[in-house]
Amino acid sequence: MLSPKRTKYRTQHRGRMKGVSYRGNHICFGKYALQALEPAWITARQIEAGRRAMTRYARRGGKLWVRIFPDKPVTVKPTETRMGSKKGDTAYWVSVVKPGRILYEMGGISETVARTAISIAACKMPIKTQFVISGKAYKTKHKKKGYCR
Repeated sequence: MLSPKRTKYRTQHRGRMKGVSYRGNHICFGKYALQALEPAWITARQIEAGRRAMTRYARRGGKLWVRIFPDKPVTVKPTETRMGSKKGDTAYWVSVVKPGRILYEMGGISETVARTAISIAACKMPIKTQFVISGKAYKTKHKKKGYCR
């Protein structure tokens, strides 16, 4: 599971997810990519599930780059606890993703294999995404409803 080795502060504010992504919105390493179309928090578990699905489908062929990292702690107070005292312990880590952000990149495999592997990973994500080839964007959006394949 992805998480930072150490952080300066134990907790963070929730923040807002307005606007679009100005950083990390271009393909840098591979030829094919999965791009976010909605703002969301993506947990470390969801990132790992997408990565495993892509590597399993590609049979460890080619190369895969994960372009997001969960560096924001989400705290949860225990159930049946009174208000106040303090903020609560870190339950899990999330990555703040804005529209336009590249989530995964693939290279060294054919387009059909990459398209299918990325669509399987898109089903693991809690947001709408699209398949992107370096230089071009295709409008094959993956929606999150029911069984997605």
